[in-house]
Amino acid sequence: MDAPADSNDAHSYDAHSYDVVIVGAGFNGLYQLKRLREAGWSVRLVEAGSGLGGVWHNNRYPGARVDCHVPNYEYSMPEIWEDWNWTERFPGREELVAYFDHVDSIWNLSPDIDLNTRISSAHFDEVSDRWRLGVDDGRAYDCQWLLMCTGFGSAPYVPDLAGLADFDGITHHTAQWPLEGLALEGQRVGIIGTGASGVQVAQEAAPVAEHLTLFQRTPVYALPMAQRSLTVEEQTIAKQDYLDVFRRRNAPPGSFHDMERVNRSALEVTEDERLEVFEDRWAKGGFHFWVGTFKDTLSDLDANRLSYEFWRDKTRSRIRDESVHESLAPTDPPYPFGTKRPSLEQTFYDIFDQPNVSLVDLKTDPLIEITEAGVLTEAGLVELDVLVLATGFDANTGGFTRLDFRGADGVLIGDAWADGVDTHIGVAAPGFPNMLMLYGPQSAGAFCNGPVCAELQGEWVIGLLDHVRQNEYTRFDTDPEHAAQWSGELAGWADKTLFGKANSWYMGANIPGKRRQLLNIPSSDVYLEALADCAAAGYEGFRFE
Repeated sequence: MDAPADSNDAHSYDAHSYDVVIVGAGFNGLYQLKRLREAGWSVRLVEAGSGLGGVWHNNRYPGARVDCHVPNYEYSMPEIWEDWNWTERFPGREELVAYFDHVDSIWNLSPDIDLNTRISSAHFDEVSDRWRLGVDDGRAYDCQWLLMCTGFGSAPYVPDLAGLADFDGITHHTAQWPLEGLALEGQRVGIIGTGASGVQVAQEAAPVAEHLTLFQRTPVYALPMAQRSLTVEEQTIAKQDYLDVFRRRNAPPGSFHDMERVNRSALEVTEDERLEVFEDRWAKGGFHFWVGTFKDTLSDLDANRLSYEFWRDKTRSRIRDESVHESLAPTDPPYPFGTKRPSLEQTFYDIFDQPNVSLVDLKTDPLIEITEAGVLTEAGLVELDVLVLATGFDANTGGFTRLDFRGADGVLIGDAWADGVDTHIGVAAPGFPNMLMLYGPQSAGAFCNGPVCAELQGEWVIGLLDHVRQNEYTRFDTDPEHAAQWSGELAGWADKTLFGKANSWYMGANIPGKRRQLLNIPSSDVYLEALADCAAAGYEGFRFE
């Protein structure tokens, strides 16, 4: 049982004690476990789910699929990829779960992992300089160093929809899909939200549902996935270059292999040159059209408008029903292109020509309430059997603020961040000693490919912990001044790019009452350089005791 909050004795309760506890079994957590064991630390990884993979274990909804193409979304170590082959360019959830099991079989991680272990409290003990972690089933852990690897999408967000509890049908958030699955065949299905999970569920539901209704607040700028099958033979050939591929992927600007951006303005080339680049990147599919066109796409409104208009016209050409053109691909952009993460689609825009698919544009037909029978809008009642909440996450910070997470002097992290987040280079929060965050708020997070950040940010953490061990420190914290400076750095990025002009989860704008601020730096190379500079300066901004 967890110790009382006011107890100063870190060992006054029955706890499993380690040097390091890692929370989260995604790419970051598993990599940290591997490296910390190799470095000789006493370490335990705890994971709320019943299997490995983090979001990929939890994202069980129909159509769940990664948006980074092979070989971007995998570890770079030869022992992992040399005997592993993918079946698709963009692997689905089941294959990703199998991949994490493969990783486990190579690195033998499971003996040091506790599954079905949901941390409910984390309290820092000032006397012992240790963290006390409580589990919702009464178990407890005790550690010197706490590594939070919960990612930016671990806290599902369910909006305050009037009458939601009254609905007589089946309701699930996409991140809380039942393990046994849910049949959509022959059902009247409604989906609220058209982000990545909404798009993916819609593509699966449209061919089998009696009727599918999508409730859209803001149109998604979905890009063609250009999915295809992969053979073992072609991957065997490709692997001959993998050492160089991963070296380049993990080097600045990093994150994405083979997505080369044109280092010119979209406004300084001829129309023919611009269209040639646009057509080439569009045909390649995936994120090529988002991150691989011109250098000013995400920083200049006029250049951005050119990308939007190309996307709009390409998208409208897919939809025969012109009555939904203005809702799905408006004449004028409701937000700058690419300032909300584009979803990747395979058949999403085709489904709106099916007689069993309807679109409700909530801007023109507002949602009034959820009733026992379905969703009531100003135009009338949409009767449903299944209601899917594709409403996203309290991204970046929700994985912390939803816990009883207390740092020095018992301060709740939710209170410390009530007026906005301040961190030191996205890895440490002032007043929360001996705690590091990976892929967390104010890191490169959403703009850095997960496995890349797991390896590169992860190596920085290994270096910091080696520093404290060599110097026999028992505590570190960060300076509020450095954290404020880093927040200023991100505010500058919001101003000099177009991200600040969109009400996205990048900006925390999807959560009522959350301060509007850029929560991830949109440049992985600048972020990794900041980490390197910090380490080279003797971990400047940290206080060691």
